[in-house]
Amino acid sequence: MHISDNSLKGLDENLLRSLTKRDLLDVSILLLADLKETRDRLNQNPANSSKPPSSKDPWFLGSPIDIKDEKEEEEPLEELPPDEKHSDDPKKGNPENKPAPKELKKKAGKQLGAKGYGRTQQLPITETILHRVNQCENCGLELNEDTTFNPLTGHYTIDIEVGDINDSYLKVTNTKHIYGDTICPCGHKNHTIPYRCEKEAEWDVEITQWNLIGPQLISLLCCLAFRMRLSRSRIQEFLLDWLGLRLSVGVINKSIHESGRAVSPVEDQLIEEVRKSNLLKVDETSWKERGRLQWLWVFCTSTVILYTIGFRSQDVIIGILSNTYAGLLMSDGYQAYRMFSRRLRCWAHLLRKARGLEESLNEEARVFGTKTLEALNTLKQAIYKAREGPEENLLPKFEKLLDDFLACCEKFRDSEHEKTRQLAREFLNDWDAIFRVLANPHLPLTNNEAEQALRHWVIARRLSHGTRTRQGSWSFMLLASVIDTCRKRKVSPWKYIAEVVSERRQGRSAPPLPLAA
Repeated sequence: MHISDNSLKGLDENLLRSLTKRDLLDVSILLLADLKETRDRLNQNPANSSKPPSSKDPWFLGSPIDIKDEKEEEEPLEELPPDEKHSDDPKKGNPENKPAPKELKKKAGKQLGAKGYGRTQQLPITETILHRVNQCENCGLELNEDTTFNPLTGHYTIDIEVGDINDSYLKVTNTKHIYGDTICPCGHKNHTIPYRCEKEAEWDVEITQWNLIGPQLISLLCCLAFRMRLSRSRIQEFLLDWLGLRLSVGVINKSIHESGRAVSPVEDQLIEEVRKSNLLKVDETSWKERGRLQWLWVFCTSTVILYTIGFRSQDVIIGILSNTYAGLLMSDGYQAYRMFSRRLRCWAHLLRKARGLEESLNEEARVFGTKTLEALNTLKQAIYKAREGPEENLLPKFEKLLDDFLACCEKFRDSEHEKTRQLAREFLNDWDAIFRVLANPHLPLTNNEAEQALRHWVIARRLSHGTRTRQGSWSFMLLASVIDTCRKRKVSPWKYIAEVVSERRQGRSAPPLPLAA
């Protein structure tokens, strides 16, 4: 830059009008050079510079209307009628004049009709389980191990055993399950087959005992994917290097999605607890689902962390909280939250914006930013001091300061400087929500808890670039909710996930989330 920040601060309209024609031309040349350099920096993007793809603004990452439905993308090209395939008439589809068809984009993963491959790794069998019937379905006779059993089918389940603190180990097991007919003396054949959960329209993956991966191993896969943020291929590498276990990327992905479907009934419990909370902290960040722009929302209470993925609209908030939420809602300045009367505003956002104005080159912005910081910092110190003693209402004590600051916001609400105008109007629109904390200083001042909850998943988003299917998004938000809620309650999420998968595979309900330890 040719003009320093200090010189630019002193440059205003009156000074420019006082310059001679030659001096004004010299200053204009310097300003023009700085303006071009600034525009070049602003126009830098991942396509024309070394900036990473994650630096794109979220609204440029993709749009739902730009992405066709999967069925539309895979629609086969239209065949020409037989009499037009080799016609020389351009009107009848001459191949030389016909534009080349666009190449269809393939879906990720195994293609429909592609040849499959079976397992090549042979693991030693650690246990064999015969699934007999204990009581005849026809006559009610108790059946024992001496009863004739005809094996008809079976499968293997690979799982892990985890030792305790006194005997630490991680052991791979391979259990052989055999199903068949238990023949009662009355002649009735009592047939056993692996349990399969009923299909659900929104899930392509089954919950079934007929599965290669056991509950404990599924829980480990979830830990590696969600807590350690490993990709499916990195999980595959870890299992081979540390456990000597070969699993395909497809099996790993399917197992994680199955665990997502297994814990899906727990979402209702989480939503109910969120709606009953006295204080709720909400935040959102951009998320990509197969290139489409979505938003990852978080709802934090003292005992629950709930995630959901959807559009950035009131519909998502109403779907979680309904219109009857009666607790205090802590949020940023997004307009959709204004439908709730009992709101708290995060002061951290306001302080950052005010600090940005104070450091601005625009004089109006610096004046308003300085006054805003002075007012907020004075009130913040009073709030911290009030928290050390009995609860008191600080509003009467700072009535004069608030009246002066309100007049300042009114003065700058129509400022020519955009950021100054926006912040002044933000204070005016959310005045009660911002300063509600003065009536009860023990209420939180920031939304840091919700932002910190999202931070882990923002890093995961940068690594994975989001999810590729709607089912992947459902699995992600359900498992993330269960994992973070369990950790907030200081209980192991991995034991709970394994328990849920085990129960659901046997046709039983998912156990409720454990209470805080």
